[in-house]
Amino acid sequence: MGRGKIEIKRIENATNRQVTYSKRRTGIMKKARELTVLCDAQVAIIMFSSTGKYHEFCSPSTDIKGIFDRYQQAIGTSLWIEQYENMQRTLSHLKDINRNLRTEIRQRMGEDLDGLEFDELRGLEQNVDAALKEVRHRKYHVITTQTETYKKKVKHSYEAYETLQQELGLREEPAFGFVDNTGGGWDGGAGAGAAAADMFAFRVVPSQPNLHGMAYGGNHDLRLG
Repeated sequence: MGRGKIEIKRIENATNRQVTYSKRRTGIMKKARELTVLCDAQVAIIMFSSTGKYHEFCSPSTDIKGIFDRYQQAIGTSLWIEQYENMQRTLSHLKDINRNLRTEIRQRMGEDLDGLEFDELRGLEQNVDAALKEVRHRKYHVITTQTETYKKKVKHSYEAYETLQQELGLREEPAFGFVDNTGGGWDGGAGAGAAAADMFAFRVVPSQPNLHGMAYGGNHDLRLG
């Protein structure tokens, strides 16, 4: 018994449709190869399945681009002319945008202002003022942020310094200096009371040599505080 005729219509079942596509694609590719070998023909086939998969065949003596070029020559038209024209329009539009932006930049820098009317100059002035306010706002924000960062670094350094002092068991001693001896109480003998207001105490840190008994003459002397 021979095979019955198959009604040519869309196969609704997706699995059956994909199986049929795969089988018939293989058959078409086989016929194209046979035509290429038997008849020395240049054959090109491009196929896309319903799932978007791409398949092609091209005779070994040429390529797809060569086939398209010969096709355009045969029918006397260009397949890319419409796309080329769209690209030219897009390029022209982008050039206009670029030219306008360059002009605006120059005008904001104070150049090319001769051709502007009063309203245009006023609008440009407002735009520049608004931009200047934004720049200043950003500048103050950066200054504030950097100041806070430096304060935190200084605080962290001071805390580390105090921690290090505690670990080493050290105390911060005041630097040596002169202190007015206004309280009197000097046991220097006769005439010492009159010179008490001119006496000074000399304070030193433990690392300094003992200054007891050192005198510089006159009514001044040094003693440990």
